[in-house]
Amino acid sequence: MKLKLSLPWWSLGAPVFAWILYLLNPGPSRIYSFVISFGLIAAVISAVHHAEVIAHKVGEPYGTLILALAVTTIEVALIVSLMLAGGEGTSTLARDTVFAAVMIILTGMIGLCLLLGGARFKEQIIARHGVGAALVTLTAITVLTLVLPNYTTSVPGPVYTTAQLVFVAIISLILYLSFVMVQAVRHRDYFLPPGAESNLDVHSDPPDNRTTLISLIALFACLGGVVLIAKSISPLIEKGVADIGAPKSLVGIIIATVILLPEGTAAVRAARNNRLQNSLNLALGSALASIGLTIPAVAIVSVLTGFPVTLGIDSKSTLLMILSLYIIMLSFGTGRTTVLQGIVLLVIFAVYLFTTVIP
Repeated sequence: MKLKLSLPWWSLGAPVFAWILYLLNPGPSRIYSFVISFGLIAAVISAVHHAEVIAHKVGEPYGTLILALAVTTIEVALIVSLMLAGGEGTSTLARDTVFAAVMIILTGMIGLCLLLGGARFKEQIIARHGVGAALVTLTAITVLTLVLPNYTTSVPGPVYTTAQLVFVAIISLILYLSFVMVQAVRHRDYFLPPGAESNLDVHSDPPDNRTTLISLIALFACLGGVVLIAKSISPLIEKGVADIGAPKSLVGIIIATVILLPEGTAAVRAARNNRLQNSLNLALGSALASIGLTIPAVAIVSVLTGFPVTLGIDSKSTLLMILSLYIIMLSFGTGRTTVLQGIVLLVIFAVYLFTTVIP
């Protein structure tokens, strides 16, 4: 798909529309909820467009890295603000949101990309070295941050002591920054599509610097609007979850879904254009950024404010996460994917959602 150098009016109007809706909040009402939901969707679609413009300008894997970092920064801001506003009752919010983001990406986002890409092209090829590097790092970070707290003995319960939390935050940041260095500098070729023919953008001219700068500003405006709208409607989400009798962890799933909409849409579009490697760069990079940046930020807030943070997930969640990582490693081991791997991952995603609502 060829990107136009001149930005369409709707891509610039969507973030303005979203911010106006947020600032003119008249209070809870069905009509306003419908309108602001429309503004949220418009901001997401606009964010995807501007992210693609930037990615086309800087090339892979820098383009997907920019979107992953931008969305994760907004995710951290949302989690921290909700934690501080909600008190001790939200001590598990960071854990629930991060775990939900990882499961949505590993099973929902990647599963949908494999299913749609495989249905359209029968078989797609990926760069195994890049995917392998991402999965190795992701496995280490998820286990150290979400599983290990259940087995430490300094304090009872699925929590870290202050010293343990600081240590895990530091090593999480080290692992993520090491991955970024490998992806963007030392082994950049590992994350490029295997063959120029798989990149459909090589025949289109990149946008100029002015267009790229405008898209970068608009991207952050869109992401900021998405988070602020999500924060404003979060009380309605929490009330709805409580009304149906679902566990509070469902709130984390809903928040993570909203935050990941821009990345998910961009990843699916890339897979449908036979650029599966770009989809995986975006998906796995987002999962790594979600943990590698969120956990250190939450740890800093916890240390400075004395706010309790619970990180350990239960045995059911541990099993599903390990199963998801194992299935993905097997799926990408050959360097070729079909619809079957996508179906299996989507089934696991459905099990995750079902057992969250009905544990």
